[in-house]
Amino acid sequence: MRYWLFKSEPSTWSWAQQVAKGEVGEEWDGVRNYQARNFMREMAVGDRGFFYHSQKEKSVVGIIEVCAAAHQDSTTDDDRWECVDIKAIAPVPKPVTLAMIKDDPRLTEMALVKSSRLSVQPVTAEEWAIVCEMGGVTLYTANRM
Repeated sequence: MRYWLFKSEPSTWSWAQQVAKGEVGEEWDGVRNYQARNFMREMAVGDRGFFYHSQKEKSVVGIIEVCAAAHQDSTTDDDRWECVDIKAIAPVPKPVTLAMIKDDPRLTEMALVKSSRLSVQPVTAEEWAIVCEMGGVTLYTANRM
């Protein structure tokens, strides 16, 4: 299993909207960055990710699971753009802010700190464990929900 971070502006697509999609999940569509698209191509069904609210909130607010591998993005006819489908697994009990992540010396190499504008990015297993701990999510729960 690999780990990822998906960024969304809450005014465009919020955690509550993701949760409302239930088991069916939703396409993570509209991504028009080659690096982010390539990360989605690497994803496998069952991979986990953080759902991150950008803009004012700037915090990890939920845990998602990839529920469909990369496929054509339905919002365009351009075959260069693909996306995965994700479903909500659980909220993060204590949202983990960008400031908290930047303040933790163990997370200085995290893509969110180094490439903050990228909408889809990898998270290492160590980073996953640290952010889960910060958010009050046990690793048992985060990996087996």
